[in-house]
Amino acid sequence: MKLYLDPGHGGTDTGATGNGLQEKDVVLDIALRIRDLLLGNYDNVTVRMSRTEDTAKSLAQRTNEANAWDADYFLSIHCNAFNSSSDGYEDFIHSTLSDNSQTARYRDILHAEIIKLNGLRNRGKKKANFHVLRESSMPAMLTENGFIDHSGNAALMKQDAWKQRVAEGHVNGLAQAFSLQEKNGTGQLYKVIAGSFKSKENAGKRVSFLSSKSIQAFVEQVTISDENWYRVQAGAFKSRKNAENHLQVVRNTGIDAFIIVQ
Repeated sequence: MKLYLDPGHGGTDTGATGNGLQEKDVVLDIALRIRDLLLGNYDNVTVRMSRTEDTAKSLAQRTNEANAWDADYFLSIHCNAFNSSSDGYEDFIHSTLSDNSQTARYRDILHAEIIKLNGLRNRGKKKANFHVLRESSMPAMLTENGFIDHSGNAALMKQDAWKQRVAEGHVNGLAQAFSLQEKNGTGQLYKVIAGSFKSKENAGKRVSFLSSKSIQAFVEQVTISDENWYRVQAGAFKSRKNAENHLQVVRNTGIDAFIIVQ
């Protein structure tokens, strides 16, 4: 499955703002988590992102890239804003599509899985004539993950653990919709990852923090989508159960961590 993953906005285009947050930052964080979970846990998945940093890209550039790459799915990640009192989660497919279309069937699956984990009010499944939904040649969906100008939703957006749950909901939906297979094989390892950083210095700081909590960790340089990242590994286990137990230990320190399978 080839996923074109689109964190909305970027660069001078902040997107929605509120409560000290900018949409471009929140959605990039969530999208990077989606990418890492997919590539770390499932076989035969390729992810191309419209941006992996705070850079600007036009809507036409995004859909042109996805179309030229012949992606199987276009997933655009956003947050909402309105009047400081509206709240909740909603998602969109293009307004011309029927509820029986393949795009709608994919969306039904993702919607259900995302709502299970995000803790937001369900505003429903909707349709719109957004550029990325109209101009993409493959099935496409846009998710609106809370209202950044709503104090309660924004408080969640500031929590790494919440953003990880949102990412997990998207990934669970993708895995079900596209029948993705979890990684397996002889010598399989479940690795507990306690953060991925563009800066080696920041990765080192995370290792030092974990050490102060008596958790051993190290920095591993990895290449994802032709970019170098510094990943903090806080354990590797042959048993998923043992990995999940250690994952909770790491999360109890306040760090957002996740498991990848290799």
